[in-house]
Amino acid sequence: MIHPSLESLYEAMPELGPVPEYRVVQPDDMPEPYQSLLVHDRHMTVAMEEYHDDKVEVKVLRRHQTVDSYVRQILLITRKTKFVVQGGIVRINLSLFDEPVKAKILEERTPLGHVLIQNDVLRHIDVRSYIKIAPGFAKHSWPGFSPDVAVYGRLGILYCNHQPAIELFEVIPDYR
Repeated sequence: MIHPSLESLYEAMPELGPVPEYRVVQPDDMPEPYQSLLVHDRHMTVAMEEYHDDKVEVKVLRRHQTVDSYVRQILLITRKTKFVVQGGIVRINLSLFDEPVKAKILEERTPLGHVLIQNDVLRHIDVRSYIKIAPGFAKHSWPGFSPDVAVYGRLGILYCNHQPAIELFEVIPDYR
C-alpha cells in the first residue's frame, strides 16, 4: 500500500526545494471555499470547473518519468480567464493503465481527471489528510499562488480499477 506524503512527493521533485511548513487540519477547520473545494470524492478537475463555471486546462511545470512511474507538478488554469485554480503533484503508476490511457496522460494536454473520465477508468479517491500550508509556500515553485498567505490542500490516493494508482497532493490558491 502506498502512503502519500508531502515529503515523498517533494522528494520526487527535488527542484521544488524544501517541503513547505504545513500541519494536518480537520475538514471542519477549513474556511470556505477551501472546504467545499477539497472535501469531496470527485475529481478536482470537475470540482474546479463547476466552481469557476469554466473549463480548465492543465499546465505541466515539471516532470520526471521512469519506465513505470511518472511524476508531475501541475497547475489547473481556467480556459477563459487563465486564472490559476489549483496546483498539484501526482505520482502515477503507469503500469496500471492500458496504452491509450498512458499515452493521453503522457501527452500532457488534458487534465488527469478528464483523461480518466473519458477513458471510463473506474476510480475513487481516498483522501488521507487535509493540510494547511504556511505562507511562503509558493515563493519559488508555484506561479499563480501568493507567497504571502496560507493555503489549504489535500493528500490522497486515487484508486483506478480498484488499484492504488496515483499519489496526489492538490492545493488551492488563496481566493481572497
